[in-house]
Order: sequence, then C-alpha cells, then structure tokens
Amino acid sequence: MPDRAAELAALERLFDRLQPLPRSITGDGVRRTHDVLAELLPLERLEVPSGTQVFDWEVPLEWNVDQAYLVAPDGRRLLDYAAEPLHLVGYSVPFRGRLSRAELEPHLYSLPEQPDAIPYVTSYYSPRWGFCLTHEQRLALPDGEYEVVIDSRLEPGSLTLSECLLPGASEQEVLVSTYTCHPSMANNELSGPLVAAFLYARLARLPERRLSYRFVFAPETIGAIAYLHLRGAALRDRVVAGYVVTCTGGPAGLTYKRSFAGDSLADRAAEHVLAHLEGEPCPPRVIDFAPTGSDERQYNSPGFRLPVGSLVRTMYGTYPEYHTSRDDKAFVDLAAVQRTLDAYYRICRVLDGNVVYSSRVPYGEPQLGRRGLYPTATVAARNVGAADALFWTLNLADGHHDLLAIAARSRLPFEAVQDAARALSAAGLLEARDGRSAKPRPRSCGSWARAGTPR
Repeated sequence: MPDRAAELAALERLFDRLQPLPRSITGDGVRRTHDVLAELLPLERLEVPSGTQVFDWEVPLEWNVDQAYLVAPDGRRLLDYAAEPLHLVGYSVPFRGRLSRAELEPHLYSLPEQPDAIPYVTSYYSPRWGFCLTHEQRLALPDGEYEVVIDSRLEPGSLTLSECLLPGASEQEVLVSTYTCHPSMANNELSGPLVAAFLYARLARLPERRLSYRFVFAPETIGAIAYLHLRGAALRDRVVAGYVVTCTGGPAGLTYKRSFAGDSLADRAAEHVLAHLEGEPCPPRVIDFAPTGSDERQYNSPGFRLPVGSLVRTMYGTYPEYHTSRDDKAFVDLAAVQRTLDAYYRICRVLDGNVVYSSRVPYGEPQLGRRGLYPTATVAARNVGAADALFWTLNLADGHHDLLAIAARSRLPFEAVQDAARALSAAGLLEARDGRSAKPRPRSCGSWARAGTPR
C-alpha cells in the first residue's frame, strides 16, 4: 500500500490540474483531461468520428469554444466562459448580437431555489445558445441593451475515449469505467477519474494479478454507448465484474448500486466488502439496480447485461449541490475520496482472490492436527472457534462454491477464508480450480475493433 499522506497529496494535485479544464462530451478540454490522466496510467486514445452511428445514437459534431461572454449595458463583461465554463450552456451554437433585457431572458438559466448557485445546463442534440448564472445575478441584471458574444465551433471532429488494460494471469476482466465530460464539478465528475487513476496505480504495484483490469474514460452516455459499439462483444466474453466510478467524495456515506442481475460477482464482492468495512462515518447502504443514473444503465442494457454495478459516496441526484457550481472543491472531501478508493481496492483484491477449490480428501473431515493446522491438545473451551475458517472452507470446497460464497455462508471476512484456503492447499488438502466465476457469453455484436475504427 502507498504512503497515505503522499497519496492524498497526489490526489489533490491531480484534482487541481484537472478542475479548470473546460470539459464537455467532445472537444479539446476533454483531450487535455485525458492527456493529464495519461501521465498516471498508459491510456490508449480512441477517437470516434462525428457522424458515426453507434447503435441508435450518432456521434455529434465536436464542440469547442474560443470565447463566450455577455456585455452589460454599462460595458461590464459578465458571465465569462473563460472564468467559469458553467456560465455557457453546453454545446451552445455560435451567436453574436445585441439584445434587450427582455430578448435575453429566454436564453438565461438560473435556480430560484438555490439563488447562489450556477446551474449546469447542456443541449447536446438540440441547437440553442444560452448563459447560466446565479439567480441573484439574474435578478440584478438591469434593463438595457446587452451584447452577446459566443464564438463556439460545431464542426466535424471526434468523440474522445481512452482505455488501458492492466493484464493479469487470466483474460477474465474487471471493468472500471468513469466519465470525463462535466466541467467545474468536483463530486459529480473529478472524484470518479481520480479514484480510477489511483486504483490503477495501486493494482499496478501488485507483484501478480489473477484477473485483468480494464480502465475506461469516456463521456457519460454517448461515450459508454460508443465504447460498447467498439468493444461490446469482447466485453461480454471477458468481463466478470465491473463498476462505474462516480460521485466518490461527497459528505454522505457509501451506497452500492447493484447490477441488473442483482447477485452478480460484482455485487457479491462489493456487498461483502461493505459488510466488513470499518472507519466509515455511517453504515453503507445497498440499493437495487434501476435503469436511471449513470453509465451502469448502458452496460446493463438488454443487449449486454454486463455485471456492472456502482459504488458511490453522496450519490448523484441526491444532494442540492448536484449539477451546480456548488459541487466544488469545498464540497468534496479528498480524504473521503481516498476512503472510497480503499473500498474499490478491497473489492478488486477480493475479486482477484476469489478462487474455486476442490477437496482432495472429500470423505469426512481430514485430520488437521498432524498437519499443524489444529491444536493437538484440547484445553477446556479454548479450541472453540480456533479453526472456523478452516472447517467452513473444507466443508464447502466441493468445486462449486467460490471463496466469496464460503465467506457469505460462514459470515467470516473474505481474507480469513482466503488464508484458510491457502493453508489447506499448502497442506495438500485442497486444489484450486480455474477460478472462472462466469461462463463466456456468445458473441452477438461488435468485436475488438482497431483503435478509432468504429463498426
């Protein structure tokens, strides 16, 4: 494990570098974000051209902004995109002109219920332009003529995705997916890529891995759909568990959202870790899958049904600061981001160690004492519970129960069952099976395409 203070400082440095970048679903701000992340993990860039049909969607034109601002009647520059990207409606079409206060009004967005917050507003697939501001600012706008300057460019380009594979001994994969499209916001954006990048760093330091780990950075919704169009069939074959990493640093507790199946390997590992988690300010909760939320709904869609859940802290849509300028660095707790990283790392360690064993001595209980696995003297009640993990592991090592199943049945920590299995294997009493936790699914769409070459 890394030095926690050094890791926390590195998390903050990465946050501070990424926070000012003007992200959207496409554009140079996204590429610069991926450039910074690529310093931490070896990302391969995928560029999907505008106009590409990805299932029922079409990759939109690329959007970049040279400048955008509003000039008040007294000549003051207001709502400057360069100072705060949230001031401009995402994907605003170019516009220059002079408008009265009344003519400007339909192009303004604010939140009366949160008068000091700038809302996050986008219009990716319907052409419009507009500015976002606090409701206090909106009420203070005087009558008169305003100059609108929006020098944006909507032109053929591409949608930027990045991925990397951290290989293990097996081709079975754990998918870690996060998104890079929200400007300015901290919990509902940067906390996800931060956890994913540092999770890669922790896993990469392991001397060996049984499973392989696939990391994906893509804009929400359209990015996940485009990635599934490129990689979907292979993911169906190889992914045994996966997680959408987002909203990892708010002040509330942890929530795990199950995959569509509800009892997938991803769900079992996450729920086991949460049941044995210590140091959390409040008990974690588990909720069932719903086809709303983030990209887990794409991975769990009917054509794929990938075993993908999501572990979040202060879940999207459940806090007033969500999708506003108040979801900023002051709102998140980077130490909480690190604790969410701890939970994801433990989940991955459980997945990696989750092997199926068969007993070499299946008839009755093997003698443990002569193998040094059980006390040779019985002293009152001192032996009670001394070998619970050994007994449970022996009893369920029938070639059908993986270690997670044994841990769940015994209510013991996974690590205790894993240590017992290792000791029993070393004594020649168990043998490991291939450890597969899910059967390969037949290919039905897509394949491993070359980078940037959509089907």
